[in-house]
Amino acid sequence: MIEHEYTFRVMYPDTDKMGTVHHSNYAKYYETARWELFRSIGISYHSVEEAGYMLPVIRMNFRFIKTVNYDALLKVKTTLKAIKGVRIWFTYKLYNEQNELVNEAETELAFVEKDTWKPCAASESVMKAIELNRQKQPVYE
Repeated sequence: MIEHEYTFRVMYPDTDKMGTVHHSNYAKYYETARWELFRSIGISYHSVEEAGYMLPVIRMNFRFIKTVNYDALLKVKTTLKAIKGVRIWFTYKLYNEQNELVNEAETELAFVEKDTWKPCAASESVMKAIELNRQKQPVYE
């Protein structure tokens, strides 16, 4: 398992008429957090694309617990939960400044060839970075 924390502040355009973060922004927050996790282990999205791969999201699941307002300082705890075959799973826990859980989510992505969009195994460089940065529990199922 690989974990990473990412902190950010809610911007005004992320809120809706009710003054809360619009639900569509959570996908953006978690995508940024996911790539920050990758960056923390030495993988940039640019390098993945240059190697001929892409990682489309094939499933997303969100649980909205508390509302979040403009200018809130939020922390995302992202976990690379598993990688098996062409698929990779991440979980997310989003906390407010009071360290209250306000949202949690899970995404499933698939490695595909950039030119053909055919599913494929993760690149050797991605697998090596994951293996080198694994923490206590194994990532592989």
